[in-house]
Amino acid sequence: MATILRSDPIRFLHIVMIGLQVFAVAQVLWWLIDQRMVAQGHMHQVRALYTYDVAAGQRLEAAGVDASEITAIFPHLQVSGDAVSVKAESVAALDEARRSRANQYTWESGFFLLVLAAGIAVLWRGLSGEAEVRRKQDNFLAMVSHQFKTPLASLQLSLETMLRRQLSPERFQQLSHRMLDDLRRMENMVAKILDSARLDRGRVQLNRERIGVAEAVRHVLANVEDIAKRENVTFSVDIPPDLDLYADPVATDGVVRNLIDNAIAALGPMKGGSITVTGRRLGGAVEIAVKDSGIGFEPADADRLFAKFVRLDTSGGRDAAGTGLGLYIVRRFMHFENGEVRAHSGGPGKGATFTVTWPAAVTQDNS
Repeated sequence: MATILRSDPIRFLHIVMIGLQVFAVAQVLWWLIDQRMVAQGHMHQVRALYTYDVAAGQRLEAAGVDASEITAIFPHLQVSGDAVSVKAESVAALDEARRSRANQYTWESGFFLLVLAAGIAVLWRGLSGEAEVRRKQDNFLAMVSHQFKTPLASLQLSLETMLRRQLSPERFQQLSHRMLDDLRRMENMVAKILDSARLDRGRVQLNRERIGVAEAVRHVLANVEDIAKRENVTFSVDIPPDLDLYADPVATDGVVRNLIDNAIAALGPMKGGSITVTGRRLGGAVEIAVKDSGIGFEPADADRLFAKFVRLDTSGGRDAAGTGLGLYIVRRFMHFENGEVRAHSGGPGKGATFTVTWPAAVTQDNS
């Protein structure tokens, strides 16, 4: 723990600030209690003085001093016959002063306690959020390291095989295609990391133009054709040839590519399956849906899927072998396009459908 704090001064500062605020809360509570004790002590002292004044008034009255002179000396006393007592309004005023002071201390203390509690809550939430982000980042780095190590080891093995052995043309082609697949995997991971960083910083400049949806989908599917064959994945595309939208080509490609990659990853534990890509126009808007027959997910996890670094368990979730960035990138791109993305699944093992919609304002024809 000490090593962690030394290496992270911001976290250490947060913990110190929480400690100081907890101490301040205890100090305010003690101040409130102390003030109430002081007020009660003052009340008792005044009541004791009133008792002495009543006794003095009685002695003066017994000595024959006129009642008006006694009340002039002790304004808070009253003389009734031979009896001397404290005026009821004086006692009421004393009680009212005590209550007023107690209420003042209570309200002031309550305000300071509220401010301190809010500060503690904000700092604690920040620490908890930071710890969660660190955990996700650690898992992400471990996963990325593993996923980089796997294709690198495959590349090394393929190159060593090509250098040390005399290969037939068929074997040479096989190893060459394997190396290209490994390079594509690493390129895809690097692209996702760079896209995520760029989107997080808001460094996105959209250049909208007319895009043929069918052609954009075909372009992505052509890039994953070899992977699909290896993973025993079949594609079905149902998109009208005249379906166009006005959007940024890079953002559109990123959205479609990550949805397809996510669907392929969902089919991995199933040892293959089918992916259906459909497109249609809804009023002025354009909708693209990617449906897979993969592992699916719990309906309650639909929103979590789009959070950064989230990778759900393969026994009931998706993308456990991915980077946890693909669907996050989809959501961020659609945010900048003023669009919408949704996820639906009937449950684990029942496949899933991811739908993205570009709004009518973006799809209107400006030609």
